[in-house]
Amino acid sequence: MKWPLQSRSSGVSIQPPSRIQPQGRPRAFPLRYLLVLWLAGLSAVAFLDRTNISIAGIAIGKEFAIDKVHLGWIISAFLVGYAGLQIPAGLLARRLGPRRALALLGAWWGIFISLTACIPDHAAHALLLLVLLRFTLGAGEAVMYPATSQFVERWFPVQERGRANGIIFAGVGLGSGLTPPLVTAIILHHGWRASFWFSAAACSLAGLVWYIAARDTPEQHAWLSSAERTLILRERRVVQVDDSDTTRNGRRAVPWAAILRSKAILAMVLSYFTYGYVAWIFFAWMYTYMAQVRGLNLKTSALYAALPFLAMTIGCLSGGVICDRITARFGLRAGRCVLPTISFALTASLLLLGSAAHQPRTAALLLACGAGSLYLAQSSYWAVCADIGGEFTSVVTGIVNMSGQLGGACTASLTPLLAAHFGWEVSFITAASLAGLGALAWLWVDPNRHLLLPVASAVVNP
Repeated sequence: MKWPLQSRSSGVSIQPPSRIQPQGRPRAFPLRYLLVLWLAGLSAVAFLDRTNISIAGIAIGKEFAIDKVHLGWIISAFLVGYAGLQIPAGLLARRLGPRRALALLGAWWGIFISLTACIPDHAAHALLLLVLLRFTLGAGEAVMYPATSQFVERWFPVQERGRANGIIFAGVGLGSGLTPPLVTAIILHHGWRASFWFSAAACSLAGLVWYIAARDTPEQHAWLSSAERTLILRERRVVQVDDSDTTRNGRRAVPWAAILRSKAILAMVLSYFTYGYVAWIFFAWMYTYMAQVRGLNLKTSALYAALPFLAMTIGCLSGGVICDRITARFGLRAGRCVLPTISFALTASLLLLGSAAHQPRTAALLLACGAGSLYLAQSSYWAVCADIGGEFTSVVTGIVNMSGQLGGACTASLTPLLAAHFGWEVSFITAASLAGLGALAWLWVDPNRHLLLPVASAVVNP
């Protein structure tokens, strides 16, 4: 097949990732990577404020007489708010741009995490207050990954999107891995409220620094070298649109019919539901599982509970690099789809082995490896959202991410119920079965089918 392919009916052309470098040499460490590293920091503090509730949950439960099932409601409330607002958040991120959207999120974090710390001692309606605050916090945080994905679409060449998203989501493992020992230490010395004050300060500061340093597009950033700007502008599109992106960003009508008809998007929605279900076993219940099921003390549980998140960090970084290398060697579809299919299958196996292990150390290591293998697939989702969505990346990301958070909300509440009635091993068997379904869904994903192309003009991978 000869490239590029021009579509007369759509006014767009598809181009393969190019290996040609622009004239001149970009700076030793490109600005786009400095910015994406700060997004990894934002991602870390985002998961600090998500997972601190599971660490502080034991102390909160004792103070307000909340059992594990009702603690699951509190965790699920965040995820329901987060999932329910994903599509409006995607539209907001597209309208405001990544810079303002994420700065607004930093302020939102500071307010509602602080309000959680302000709940009076032994409050009569503490459960209701916690549910409402976590729901509202989740609703505001919904803008996080639609905004970061739109940033990657605007700032990164196609062949670098895997590693860019890998760096961003490495912050998930970093934030979640640091949370158990950090929050545990703060709680032991200063109480659970102090851990929330710390989270509020970290989140607000991260959002402020982002607003000062970032811009929505490379065209707007005065610090960007001409060589790096040339590289980004020439290599950032799978689909080239005749109209100027910079003048019409956020103004074109969203192609809802094309989105709802897209087999790739629908397959990722299904797959990311299973992804979220499996991931939130680690975020919501790993600490409790190691402490109360495996019989470890609080400090040891915090150490073992951090292992999956270290593995997630490694999985995100290596998965992004592998994704881009396969893409460069074998084409876009192989690069985006082969790795997540393998990673899901490996995750299912490790969940079964880990839950059946007799020794706590063996179980912790096997489950941590399962978390790491799951996160090998993370960057593929967001890279495909950018490949397919273009200008509408934040909207596509919002739809996909909504399904993942609904999966997480299910596991936050369903896991303790399954464990109470059938044992914790059944909870992990359920997660492993869903991981297998998530692997199969990737067979229907084709990142070459851009929203702006009619189905008849879709391009088969070269």
